[in-house]
Amino acid sequence: MTQPQNLPGLPPPEGAAGGAGRPGSTGKESVLHFTCEGEQLVGILAEPTEHAPAEVGVLIIVGGPQYRAGSHRQFTLLARHLAANGYVALRFDYRGMGDSAGRVDERRNFLGVDADIAAAIAALLAARPALKRVVLWGLCDAASAALLYLASTRDPRIAGVALLNPWVRSAATLAQTHVKHYYWRRLREPEFWLKLLRGGVGVTALRTLGSNLRLARGGGAQTDSRSFQDRMADGLRAFGGPVLLILSGEDFTAKEFLEHIGSAPGWSGLVASSAVTRTDLAAADHTFSRIADTESVEIAVCAWLNSIKDSPRACP
Repeated sequence: MTQPQNLPGLPPPEGAAGGAGRPGSTGKESVLHFTCEGEQLVGILAEPTEHAPAEVGVLIIVGGPQYRAGSHRQFTLLARHLAANGYVALRFDYRGMGDSAGRVDERRNFLGVDADIAAAIAALLAARPALKRVVLWGLCDAASAALLYLASTRDPRIAGVALLNPWVRSAATLAQTHVKHYYWRRLREPEFWLKLLRGGVGVTALRTLGSNLRLARGGGAQTDSRSFQDRMADGLRAFGGPVLLILSGEDFTAKEFLEHIGSAPGWSGLVASSAVTRTDLAAADHTFSRIADTESVEIAVCAWLNSIKDSPRACP
């Protein structure tokens, strides 16, 4: 591992939500190089400049086939907002993604990044020894990856997990969600029945509905998706520490998650635990792309972090 390298002349995120561009907020960023199984990974370390950082750091795990900036720079803005409010935050690229070395491997998805996450945690704690423990933050399958990491490692260095719209998709969960949130609405629309009577697309829709009903009842082909869902539940149950759960109201992934935890025995009571702080953003999409929703996420994350450390620091 090499020491962080300061990024000269870093501009503030003009007109963007969160980050060092907010009035009265300061922070700095530096490049952090570290290794994972012989490959060099690249991360960006954001940290406060005006006061000593909290003893809890934040590791922002990347979800999906993307790099450390995130959709509409949401990871960059979140890290800067956290740094401006007293927290060290690291966002990084998996092996084979972004600026990190390694062969691109389609099999290295959220099911196979335990080593990358472990290397990033070790690098963060080594680079900033004043940090005692780390919070894992993840959106979509990065939230799933965080729970899978806990399931396989039981890492005592983890102080908390922030989960946004966790990914639990299988053929059955997707079918259940479509039946409940799409087809039920369509069947109540007069236009649908007019199209059906005219021999239009309504016939195809009814056939698709039948297929989805069979899948929702478990009549489809079996997949191995349930195994990772159960392992996620195992990770959450074994952890037992503070959890922040943020769900978008306008997101099928969030709806699938709610459908699954409401019916899967392994998830019974987990989200209702007193250790879980839940925030629902009714108008938000999957990546919280509206500025108002981005800000709501930043504020919720910061307030939750304040609640799980010894010396709370007020967030704006």
